[in-house]
Order: sequence, then structure tokens, then C-alpha cells
Amino acid sequence: MNSKQVFSLAGALIVLVCGLATVAEQFPNTPGPDGIRKGGTLFEELPAPQLADPVNAQGRRVRAYPEQPPTIPHTIRDYQITKNNNRCLECHNRIQTAVSGAPMISITHFMDRDFQALADVAPRRYFCLQCHVPQTSAKSSVGNTFKDVDILLRNQQQQPAQ
Repeated sequence: MNSKQVFSLAGALIVLVCGLATVAEQFPNTPGPDGIRKGGTLFEELPAPQLADPVNAQGRRVRAYPEQPPTIPHTIRDYQITKNNNRCLECHNRIQTAVSGAPMISITHFMDRDFQALADVAPRRYFCLQCHVPQTSAKSSVGNTFKDVDILLRNQQQQPAQ
């Protein structure tokens, strides 16, 4: 390849790149699908909605299904949960519950994956916020028609036999 051909090829590449950049800038502002977070387009990022205020509940919420992790009935703002420190355990660890009055974490949290009992919280259960979430006053973003099995059984018993 001689130098004339190299310059021609380089010029063609520059024109191609400039043309693609122009087309990319003119790409339409296509509206995106409205999911849980409404509005915006596929190419713009809107700020996330404000976090809902936590509910400091006096009692614990009833669980919606068997094995549901309990929700947290108090604020956890500024709680530190790192590999070296877990603020939740200051109140909910087996030793601290008598002083704090908080419910003790489940005994399942003291078992390893082979169901062997451990003296302290199992490493796989150490990061509480993987399963437990704070209660808030937030409006549900999606509809829910869930009925507890007890309600279904009660409704079934109340219906006349056909």
C-alpha cells in the first residue's frame, strides 16, 4: 500500500467516524417503558425518589407468609454493618437481649449451611439487611392482592356448601 492509499483510507475513516457521531447525536429522545419508577426516557437518568420515612412501630408486624423475614420496626439510619461491625447485634444478639429488651435473632442464624450449631452468628447470616427491611409509611408501588392462608381458610369455611 502506498502513502496515497493510506491517506485516502485514513480520510475515509475520519469521515465515517464523524458521520456516526452526527447520527448518534441526532438519536431521538425515545420514551422508555414506564416501570416501577415512572417517567424519563431510555437516555436520561432521573433522580431516585426520596426514601420513605421509617415507621417506629410499637409492635411487630404480622408476617405475610411462612418464613418471611421480620421487618425492622425502627429506624436504622446511620447503622454500620461491615465485615467487622454489625450495629444490629448490639441489641439483638443472644447476650444483649436481656439488657436491650429487643427480640433475639432466630436460632437459625446460629447455624452454618450444614445445620451445625455455632457459638456466634453464622457468617452467611451476618448482613441483616439482605433479608430484613425497615417498615416505612411508603405507598406500595405495585398492587397486591395477597391473602394470608388463614384468611383463605376462614373465607372457605364461611361459604355455604354447594
